[in-house]
Amino acid sequence: MDSGQPFHDPHVRLSKIYTRTGDEGKTSLVGGQRVSKDALRIEAYGTVDELNAAIGLAITSIPDGAPPVRLLAIRLMRVQHELFNLGSLLATESADIRPGQPVITASDVARLESEIDEANNTLQPLRSFILPGGCRLNAELHLCRTICRRAERRVVTLAAQETVPPEAVHYLNRLSDALFVWSRLASRLLDRPETLWQPNQP
Repeated sequence: MDSGQPFHDPHVRLSKIYTRTGDEGKTSLVGGQRVSKDALRIEAYGTVDELNAAIGLAITSIPDGAPPVRLLAIRLMRVQHELFNLGSLLATESADIRPGQPVITASDVARLESEIDEANNTLQPLRSFILPGGCRLNAELHLCRTICRRAERRVVTLAAQETVPPEAVHYLNRLSDALFVWSRLASRLLDRPETLWQPNQP
């Protein structure tokens, strides 16, 4: 995976899961600052974490099969790593960001754009809005898309009050588009029909 940044072993060692330090409703940022658990920054990276979990669930619905199906799984797994990078970035105040820290870059955004175009070129043009469903993977990727949109809104709210690298918003915006296209691609690869919106259907 080439995110434009060198990989650094995070040296994470979790010997104890509970610490009781959050019992008063506060948690620590990467720089050590103690903040409320409902702070905008916590809400932002918490929603990114929720998105990561939803993508993990979607990956488990991808069957073993032809290379295009496996490529979708590989791309989603890469996105999981990128979302963890984004979470690390959002958990760090701008003054505490250090060289080598995982970040989201313009190249990450550009790669998503390229993958959106590549997948979209294999799909039939839209004739209507699409409803989630038709197969489990399609619905799960749509769920990921909606969580991604919420994560984007949370980061936009945070950016209005604190310094946030613009790539954070750009990435989530493109990722929601990618998840939409990948949901359509999943239906095509699995030979399942898309559910088109029929306005005012009784």
